[in-house]
Amino acid sequence: MPTYICRAPVGLLSARSKADLAGAITRIHADVSGSHHFSTQVLFRAIQTDDCFIGGKPLAAAHCFIQGHIRAGRSAIERADLIRQIVPAACDILGVPRYAVWVYLSELPSRAMSEFGHVLPEPGDEDAWLAELPEEDRRRLQSM
Repeated sequence: MPTYICRAPVGLLSARSKADLAGAITRIHADVSGSHHFSTQVLFRAIQTDDCFIGGKPLAAAHCFIQGHIRAGRSAIERADLIRQIVPAACDILGVPRYAVWVYLSELPSRAMSEFGHVLPEPGDEDAWLAELPEEDRRRLQSM
């Protein structure tokens, strides 16, 4: 249900750091939102250092830009809590300073999204949504 896209310069994201960061983001999102772990997707994109500019100048130090697409309906407190937890987790995993992790959350209406072949529920309705899925789909999701 949430999709987080992490962009960082080539070489900053090792296979281990990707797995660790994906695990941390998944855990944080589930803890804050109460959603199922299987619903969080984390995608990684390496960027060339000359493809990123801050203040009109080429990126001078390793940064990680994390954009989360989440369902609308989370409180401002929940959104801020997601950011406050993701930033230090990313800093620890990537070994970069706090100023080098930028997090953006974009909200999308639940009914404007489809995952696993089904239109998504409103926040808080995940269990009812899961229970109404065809048995094969429900088993596949629960096995993740």
